[in-house]
Amino acid sequence: MTGRVVLALVLATGGAAAAEPPAYRDDRSTPEAVIGSLYNAIERQEYLRAWSYFREEAAKPFDAFAAGHADTRHVRLKLGTATGEGAAGSTYYRLPAVVEAETASGTRVYAGCYELRLVQPAAQGEPPFRPMGISGARLAAVDESFDAATGRCDTGATP
Repeated sequence: MTGRVVLALVLATGGAAAAEPPAYRDDRSTPEAVIGSLYNAIERQEYLRAWSYFREEAAKPFDAFAAGHADTRHVRLKLGTATGEGAAGSTYYRLPAVVEAETASGTRVYAGCYELRLVQPAAQGEPPFRPMGISGARLAAVDESFDAATGRCDTGATP
């Protein structure tokens, strides 16, 4: 599938320490919304909320996750078109992504693919309810600029 950018977020207007954090966003209704909410939480330094977007099978230990994002000052995100398929009461999605992370030591660009899973809400009969969550991520640092970088999933979809 040829990709197109369906969502380009600039989650804050600048990397300056005095800049206001972006408005709170917690939306788990689509793959694009989940990943946008993940980076909203990281930029707001709400690491527990950010960690909560990962399903058990993909979550790193919380302390390691929080430490890995502690010096992130600003994030830009470019997402492609999600592809999905159903199987045994779940829908699995792949979402190409490019992430630009400004940290205390410089700016890095990562490109790759997020995998998300939604167990159909009607099939969930006992608490706790499990919303759509990240079941895998394959992103790697790239040498390209944010504007030139392209995320890719196994399906060949690109942003």
